[in-house]
Amino acid sequence: MKFVIDRAIPFAEGVFEPYGATVLYKEGPDICREDLLDADALVIRTRTRCDASLLEGTSVKLIATATASLDNIDQAWCKEHGIFVKNASGCNAGGVTNYVFSALYGLAARKGISLAGATLGIIGIGSAGSRVEEMGARLGFKLLRYDPLRAAVEGYADFHDLDEVLAGSDVVTMHIPVNDNTRGMANASFFSKMKDGAFFINTAQGELVVEEDLIQAIPRLGPVALDTWCHEPDINRELMDLVDIATPHIAGYTLQGKQTGTSLAIRSVARFFGIPELYDFFPTTEIVEYQAVGIDAHDKSQGQIASIIQYNYPIFTDDFMFRMDPSRFSELRANYSYRREFYF
Repeated sequence: MKFVIDRAIPFAEGVFEPYGATVLYKEGPDICREDLLDADALVIRTRTRCDASLLEGTSVKLIATATASLDNIDQAWCKEHGIFVKNASGCNAGGVTNYVFSALYGLAARKGISLAGATLGIIGIGSAGSRVEEMGARLGFKLLRYDPLRAAVEGYADFHDLDEVLAGSDVVTMHIPVNDNTRGMANASFFSKMKDGAFFINTAQGELVVEEDLIQAIPRLGPVALDTWCHEPDINRELMDLVDIATPHIAGYTLQGKQTGTSLAIRSVARFFGIPELYDFFPTTEIVEYQAVGIDAHDKSQGQIASIIQYNYPIFTDDFMFRMDPSRFSELRANYSYRREFYF
């Protein structure tokens, strides 16, 4: 067996070699077709574009990504050519949830905005959206949920249509995948239906947003926090200058999230190629900082909650580092110091 692995995937080095695999570790963007000619599996992050130009004529049978996103993989081409694709669904949900509430409470504190009785509108109730919903409920937010796919299966009683969510929410946060139906959904019409002064947070994918329409809407909206952008890593500098928090696609970058992402990728390879010793692989550490931190929000004021969250994830530091030099987008992602997760 030969596996090619993005060397930036934490906890992966040395895992497969004891079981007879030959492993090539290489920077994700530098992985090329020649590396894969005799490879059985490719283990990546979002930094490797997997399409015909990379995979045509290779022996790759499995692509396992240590991330939730599949946007960098041409799934239709892989299916047509018999290449199995597996992602690490849900691995970034905790980190994304922490990001959303650090941004929300941090901006509310900076701008003197009360969140008492506020309604949180969640666009997409998948792994991350569900975690945001759970934490929002524990923090006392009213909730409006938009997820047409889940509503069609589970019934519409617990979901709302998009117009209702936009009109009724004090905070709108995006957690929906990009596809032909959702690309550009946050457009001029979308923003015009939001409340004056409402927060807008996007940690999902930049292509969900028509950036020029958001630029036009910002004077009417409240605080805006963006972690994802169109045309990454070449982001819209005009938009960056207008938003309240700007970060380089690191919302899900926590130690626990990376442990989970790597474990799911390793397990996928192990099960595909029959390495039973790794079926339940999970990278362990005795370092306390790698464990999630529980926080009791009972009887705490908005200011106290904001302080606790900022202590556990000082989001404005990430914002400051990115604004210092936006051209370092990829470098900041690659060298990010993974934070630990917290929960209420």
